[in-house]
Amino acid sequence: LINKGEYFGEMAIIESYPRNATIIAKGDVSVVEISEKEMNEYFKQNPDEIIVIMKHLGSRIQAMENDYEEAQRLLKELQEADAAKKKSLFSKLKKHIDRYQSNKDNEITMPNADPLRETLKGTADEGFGQIELYDAGSVIYEEGNLSNSMYILHVGTVGLYKDYGTPGETKTGEAQEVSFFGEMGMIADQPRKATAVAEDDETYVEIIDPDNLEAIFQSCPIKIIMILRYLSYRLRKLDYDFINTCKMITETYG
Repeated sequence: LINKGEYFGEMAIIESYPRNATIIAKGDVSVVEISEKEMNEYFKQNPDEIIVIMKHLGSRIQAMENDYEEAQRLLKELQEADAAKKKSLFSKLKKHIDRYQSNKDNEITMPNADPLRETLKGTADEGFGQIELYDAGSVIYEEGNLSNSMYILHVGTVGLYKDYGTPGETKTGEAQEVSFFGEMGMIADQPRKATAVAEDDETYVEIIDPDNLEAIFQSCPIKIIMILRYLSYRLRKLDYDFINTCKMITETYG
């Protein structure tokens, strides 16, 4: 259900991605249609909407993350459960079975981030993002902190760690050269889920804040479009991983 003031269909113009749902009006509605060609002009006239649509994508990412994590927990429980406990878990399976069955006949391919990186190359010195250089071992942000910045990694490698600096330290991910990280801190107003650490000397990072989005768009609109495309890519990647987990649950235990 889509409410007044909300966006829908945005992935089709951000990434020229096929529609994955049919939208039906419930009664009389009035909508503003924005084509791919009109997107830059729309943001020029409505710069405040840049962060609005980013937060919209962020809320969808959060919802998909929650579903994916629940499916992963359920799969782990099923793998570890004895026969009696498996029976008690079946009631939790329905929405995952339904989600997989509804997508079974549609080919869902693994999204590729390489085109994003290729387009983003060469934009480091354009726009008004703050540039920082970090030596190996420098902490860029800490797990649990509240901050509203996201980052573009132009040169180097950044590791993402849970419980960094403790005996239970675990590396959960890695940002590769010419990529984004830390975006949920800017668009979801949630504490950092990991500590970001530079792993190479002269790690070259651009810091993006909500306050400088308009200035960046005015001087380098492609950089803002790339952020939107990355958020769309991340949502599609989560959807891909979630469907595969649902497939494993359904075909193994359904």
